[in-house]
Amino acid sequence: MALLSLGSKPFFDDKNRAFWMLQSAGWTGYLVLRVLGGLANAMGLLFIVPTALATATGYSLTLLMAAMYRRLIHQPPIVTWGGSIIILLIASAAFSTIEVWAHASFYRPGQMPEGIQFLGAILLDFSLLAAWSALYYGINFYLLLEKQAHQLTRLETQASSAQLAMLRYQLNPHFLFNTLNSISTLVLLKQTDRANVMLSRLSSFLRYTLANEPTAQVTLAQEVETLKLYLEIEKMRFEERLRPSFEIDPAVSRARLPSLLLQPLVENAIKYAVTPQEDGADIAVDARLAGDRVQITVSDTGPGLNENTGKQIYSLGVGLANIRERLAQAYGADHRFDIQTGREGGFGVVIEIPFQTEASPKEIA
Repeated sequence: MALLSLGSKPFFDDKNRAFWMLQSAGWTGYLVLRVLGGLANAMGLLFIVPTALATATGYSLTLLMAAMYRRLIHQPPIVTWGGSIIILLIASAAFSTIEVWAHASFYRPGQMPEGIQFLGAILLDFSLLAAWSALYYGINFYLLLEKQAHQLTRLETQASSAQLAMLRYQLNPHFLFNTLNSISTLVLLKQTDRANVMLSRLSSFLRYTLANEPTAQVTLAQEVETLKLYLEIEKMRFEERLRPSFEIDPAVSRARLPSLLLQPLVENAIKYAVTPQEDGADIAVDARLAGDRVQITVSDTGPGLNENTGKQIYSLGVGLANIRERLAQAYGADHRFDIQTGREGGFGVVIEIPFQTEASPKEIA
């Protein structure tokens, strides 16, 4: 957030313009206050002249100080602060000398000050220039900090996008290996027609999924269509043993979520519920609106988390761990990921995410 703004444009968007505006406004205010103070103390209109000379002196000195501070601000702290103090002392002495001379010239022309008397106003001038210096450094350090914060945010966004892309890319080789292995088996069995159908469906699935950026979000309706394409391929392998069903609330069909988020859950269900059972298993995908959140459940009628399968499911690098990481990257702590299993078998995963219908900031970035 910018320190100040003019309309919709940040005030410090143009640092040079902002400096001149603040410099001119500050010293104009100083001149007005000094003149009003002199008039209130019966100094007469003549007081305006030496005060104007003192103001011009302060204005010019602070321009020189700004030029030197601009070089010092990027130096090591000891150089910055040591140099700034020396410059401040010299400028205060020069300011006091000119201010005392100006007032003496107009009010006591026959009694000009000598030597150390020219430093009679140094305390006031030192305080004034010290305040100016503190304001100068304060604003510039704030702007440097703001710039670094923007850079850090941009780097974090890029790192997060790279992490999301990495997690997303983990899915494709794993899925392709299983599918190509199935096609190879069909070719070896000389079931070329089925192999061609599977290749065609694989082509459609890859074309659909690779069209999206790895860090992009898709609607729940698109994600379900992708799952159906994937299940059509797996249906060629398991036939009637694979029994998928979908129950999607139309109210959440436009909700957005990371692409291919649910595919590993269905793949797990096929591997640990359909494959080991002679009769196969049912796989159900359910999505509904729960307040202002989307609740998605992927469940199966497999053996569940028994002694033989529990450790395997939790150890899948491209399965549940991948989904947990992607949810954390996309939503931070604003999500829910629960595992459900019954004593008589069955396994399910419940995902709850915010109901969003617009592209997320990461996707836009």
